[in-house]
Amino acid sequence: MMTGSDVAPGRVRRDRRPRLDPASGSSPMARALQLAAQVRTATAPNPWVGCVLVSRSGEVFEGATEPPGGPHAEVVAIGRAGEEARGSVLYTTLEPCAHQGRTPPCTGAIVAAGVSKVVVGILDPDPQVCGRGVEELRDRGVEVEVGEMAEEVSAQLAPYLKHRRTGRPWVILKLGASADGRIAAPDGSSRWITGEAARRDAHRLRAESDAVLVGAGTVRVDDPSLTARDGSQVVAEPLRVVLGSVPRGAKVRPALEMRGDPGGVLDDLGARGVLQVLVEGGSQVAHRFHEAGVVDRYVLYLAPALFGGDDAVPMFRGAGAPDMARIWRGRFVSMEPLGSDLRLELEAVGAEVPAGLDALIGSSSNMPAGEDARTQPDQEEV
Repeated sequence: MMTGSDVAPGRVRRDRRPRLDPASGSSPMARALQLAAQVRTATAPNPWVGCVLVSRSGEVFEGATEPPGGPHAEVVAIGRAGEEARGSVLYTTLEPCAHQGRTPPCTGAIVAAGVSKVVVGILDPDPQVCGRGVEELRDRGVEVEVGEMAEEVSAQLAPYLKHRRTGRPWVILKLGASADGRIAAPDGSSRWITGEAARRDAHRLRAESDAVLVGAGTVRVDDPSLTARDGSQVVAEPLRVVLGSVPRGAKVRPALEMRGDPGGVLDDLGARGVLQVLVEGGSQVAHRFHEAGVVDRYVLYLAPALFGGDDAVPMFRGAGAPDMARIWRGRFVSMEPLGSDLRLELEAVGAEVPAGLDALIGSSSNMPAGEDARTQPDQEEV
């Protein structure tokens, strides 16, 4: 059953007033963020963007990025609005494109529809856009504001932003462990340390990722399929990546076999268009990526279970910090109970939104006065 914020993208309210009243603590941009989240698994390698168009009469029309080759969010919303788009205000999480790609430029559709004002969450750092969309709209008489809910939009689009800025994917290291930090028993068995709710959430992470990476040792011991089974709209299964050689007959086949240091692996995946990679272990691979300092987020699922000894497999297998001065320090992004387990999300202290908010808002954001602009490793795991 759909209620409130669960209204499907594109559904229109005919009550002659904006459905999202700012006085209620919500806003059209907040709704645009919700719309973008609904298509998170369907747009890669394109960014997941949400759009809300509010007509002069107060009707609301919505759009979200369609799968590759389909229209962008702004064009979807404009198409649903029809003549109601003339004189409207359009809210979009990401700067409209101004170049011809697989689809025509969104700026042309906005101008042709007679939209009077565009409110943009953040600028698009893609070199083909990067402020050109805003500039073209202003040059053609459309009022543009940049920076509304910029912090929230930047967080939502972090994988896309990092890829466009560095050429590398956003890296999530996911580990399921006992409360004493062990991911497998001494005999190598690990099914199941965590419960069903945690495993469902892990499949959601897979569905949101363009690639899932494990070591060959994990393949030999667990023989995982590494598919996404969370019920989301998944246009394509994530690319399955194995560090080392894949045994004949393994469920993970077909898979991309890779070797080298984490940085080189990430450069290769980024060149393949991977925006987000989910690193699932095992403990040697986890240690390699952690030691290289390339992990953007750590997602830990902790079960209320104890191995009670030092012979079970630890989260990280390899040399750690030699003293307290060099221990890794981070902050908790979120803590959430999942069934009987606990989901922890961490990032390094001082971690910043890719590219920085100033660069994503621009020096001429035109925000109204007083408004917040928040806006040497082994070749194979053994």
